[in-house]
Formats: sequence, structure tokens, C-alpha cells
Amino acid sequence: MSILEKIHDVPVLMCAAEGEPIRGEREVLDLIGNAGCQGAEWVVVPAERFDDAFFRLRTRVAGDIVQKFVQYRLGMAVIGDISRHTEASSALRDFVRECNRGRQTWFLADVEELRERLADRP
Repeated sequence: MSILEKIHDVPVLMCAAEGEPIRGEREVLDLIGNAGCQGAEWVVVPAERFDDAFFRLRTRVAGDIVQKFVQYRLGMAVIGDISRHTEASSALRDFVRECNRGRQTWFLADVEELRERLADRP
């Protein structure tokens, strides 16, 4: 289940922590379609919804998912503790750091951090 919420006048689709695991393109396209139908500009996905392959960069799952969001001009925020994954992979740490420097994909601790970032958006 997903709920559309406005954060600083930005429509954000908030995905529930419970639900089908996001393994790849099929699930992401469903999310993107749902976001488009509701007029969302950002999609918030709890980290636990992602299959572990997402956090292993060599699988290319994360890159493919991020690319889909870029193609559809939607922001994606992965919310939650991913420290067990970043501690195990310097490549993932670098990926997260680079994403967080941009304006399209963010890995954040919680929704409050998302609120702060969206407030600072130009």
C-alpha cells in the first residue's frame, strides 16, 4: 500500500514497509506507474522492501532501478538503516555517497531527513 503525501508542496508517494519485495524492473515499473498515476514527484521506499541483491552492486539491480527512476524523472528516497550493507561494501558506501550528493536518488535515515532535503530544494 502506498499513500500520496505532500512534503513542502512536493507530492511524495510513501510506500509501506510491508509489501512485495522489490527485486528488479517489474516491481519498479509498477511503483513508477503508481507514482505517475497519483502525480508524485518522489517515491519513498523503505530499505527493507529491497531484495538483498539491490545492495550488492555487482548484480546491477541498484543501477537498473536508479536508471528507471531517472528515465521517468522521478526522485527516489531509500529510507532506513542500510549500515549492514554499507559496512560490508566500500563500493556501496561510495555509491550511496554519490547518490546523496545528487538531486535524484537519496539514501536517508528517516522521513524527517527527507523533509529537510526537500525543504532545501531549489
